Amino acid sequence: MITQIDCKDLVLGYEGKPVTSGLTFQVNRGDYLCIVGENGAGKSTLIKALLGLNPPISGTITRAEGLSSNAIGYLPQHTAVQRDFPASVKEIVLSGCVGKKGFHPFYTAAQRETAARQMERLGITHLQNRCYRELSGGQRQRVLLARALCATEEILLLDEPVAGLDPVVTKEMYDIIKQLNDTGVTVIMVSHDIAAAVRYATHILHLSRTPLYFGEKAGYLASDAGRAFTDLSGGESK
Repeated sequence: MITQIDCKDLVLGYEGKPVTSGLTFQVNRGDYLCIVGENGAGKSTLIKALLGLNPPISGTITRAEGLSSNAIGYLPQHTAVQRDFPASVKEIVLSGCVGKKGFHPFYTAAQRETAARQMERLGITHLQNRCYRELSGGQRQRVLLARALCATEEILLLDEPVAGLDPVVTKEMYDIIKQLNDTGVTVIMVSHDIAAAVRYATHILHLSRTPLYFGEKAGYLASDAGRAFTDLSGGESK
């Protein structure tokens, strides 16, 4: 078992004001970790900390040797600005390789091959010359997921990846994410969809002002926090 991210005694917040504290958890290679919790519990703050954008007030985040914050493929929440982005699908997917370009002004042949491979993997090769803003919501999310995979195939950090999608497309997206996890990609997903969390995840991190639970899914479903939250959210324990 290889630990990729080890967080110990984190106090997270902004402008020095704590949002959550006492946060300790690990992410091992191949895990599918769902981060759940009420609004304002610190989920977005934790994402920024994992990406190296907002350091913790105290505590430590230790990454495996060779795994920098740039080695985490990130799929952010969808915004109106993203929907209107005037670029082709191929350009957006290729932009996931930016962190690997170094000082080179152009993409290499290997990076173009990586982008082509990820577009094929996500079933969007036929869309590569289409303008991103012309796509449906589900197609856009596939494009952004392919972009994240161009950054790395080690860890994907997904922030509400199915928000605003219809039920059919939502299931398709969850199936894609599960397939990626089955190939060895570590998944960290922030979600309000507790039913999906308990269906797909191997581990659950439930945040509040103080962490309510971290551990395997079966333990979460048996915990007070898990029973209360799944009952409230209509989640299933299958």
